[in-house]
Amino acid sequence: MTAPVFAAPAASTTEVLLTPRQQQALAAVLAERGALPGALLPVLHGVQDALGFIPPASLSVIARALHLSRAEVHGVVTYYHHFRTTPPRGRVVRICRAESCRAMGAEALLTHARATIDAQGCDTLEAAYCLGLCAQSPAVVIGDQLHARMTPARLDALLAPVPAPAEGAAS
Repeated sequence: MTAPVFAAPAASTTEVLLTPRQQQALAAVLAERGALPGALLPVLHGVQDALGFIPPASLSVIARALHLSRAEVHGVVTYYHHFRTTPPRGRVVRICRAESCRAMGAEALLTHARATIDAQGCDTLEAAYCLGLCAQSPAVVIGDQLHARMTPARLDALLAPVPAPAEGAAS
């Protein structure tokens, strides 16, 4: 009886599930941050900053590079509200839900924002827990821009769709 023969694994199927752009971004982040002490959070932040989200197929690659289990990486990604595993729609709108902002109307603002964003269908709404503008509550981040003393009317103005230029218009 002959012993079973096991073929060496070919290229990881995980890498195949990542687009070339995602593979490049992941490799760059791991090269830059992978050797840092406690590298997991810096790597996850770097991947999300580069791609806008953390592709589920990247979890195995990150785990292997950092000598962690995939479960450990998955646990961190799913524990923190900041990380997302699907691409966001349009701009990311984050409304602070910490105590100061809640006391100054953040819950009503969140309800208003949810209705507005659902109606427009082109942005992503997320909760944030303290944006550091407690004295100027409620606070909102749209993309990378921080906004203080937010009202529903101001939020509507910031979220209003930008009209496309008319065809044939001079630039």
